[in-house]
Amino acid sequence: MLHRHPNLRQRVRSVWRRIWAVAELTNDLRPPVSGHTRLAAVIGDPVRHSLSPVLMNTAFAATGLDWSYHAFQVAEGNALGALNAVRALGLEGLSVTMPHKAAVAGAVDRCTPEAEVLESVNCVTVEAGLLIGHNTDGDGFLGGLAHDAGTEVAGRNAVVMGAGGAARAVVRALASSGASDVAVVNRTQEQAEKAAALAGSVGRVVSKDGLAAVLANADLVINATPLGMADAGSIADFPVDPELVPVDAVAVDLIYHPAETAWMSALRRQGVEVYGGLSMLVFQAACAFELWTGKAAPLSAMEAAARAALNEG
Repeated sequence: MLHRHPNLRQRVRSVWRRIWAVAELTNDLRPPVSGHTRLAAVIGDPVRHSLSPVLMNTAFAATGLDWSYHAFQVAEGNALGALNAVRALGLEGLSVTMPHKAAVAGAVDRCTPEAEVLESVNCVTVEAGLLIGHNTDGDGFLGGLAHDAGTEVAGRNAVVMGAGGAARAVVRALASSGASDVAVVNRTQEQAEKAAALAGSVGRVVSKDGLAAVLANADLVINATPLGMADAGSIADFPVDPELVPVDAVAVDLIYHPAETAWMSALRRQGVEVYGGLSMLVFQAACAFELWTGKAAPLSAMEAAARAALNEG
């Protein structure tokens, strides 16, 4: 057949040359996975958007560790099955994203005090055959804030918009680090009260009517809502009027995609110092890496890889 069609034969050869070139390049870039390779994974639904494989595999490569990290789509309600798989397959670590954080917190053998209080787990370690649930979001937020802004939390007045899992972790981290006042703003009063309670005596709920007065004295303003996220409606949505944020405050938007939300841009135009959520993502992943491996995380390499992945997306 091919000898009758020389042009077709040349095209087939060209295609095969490209296939082999890609295969050789892939083998050069990816160390082989063997029976000695230690495995870790992330579960979520959806999970295709997750940057965790980029962050973790970069960290393993940069530190010369024979580890491999994978993403698994696990439907809501199947968290227990995923934990059983961790045991059965001998995984060394597990990252947990939505919608499984609460379910995993109730299904692991033991939670750290932080994860127990937050009723949320985003990282699982395996210790002597037991699955231990951790929550690294609070440490990730504080690490990212220090990295980006060099800001001390102690003695500061903070306003947190939102009352979900990330917001609760931030509220607790702020209070634990000595914030003078942690005001929580949320559409649902009950959820706002639960979040504010995590800050103890310095936590309080603020209504929309009282928000302007509270913001006037704010040192830190944190958006922990999905407003402005690329896949959550209009990216032009603002969690709060940018003009209400003092020019001498530091603002943080926990969203990392897009890297610059409309709210961040509006604040920047006013001269407000504002940062996105990528550093929090990197630092909470670094916490997980260190829990699993006992080694210092290569933060610069992880951050560079995450930024490159976002730019490609």
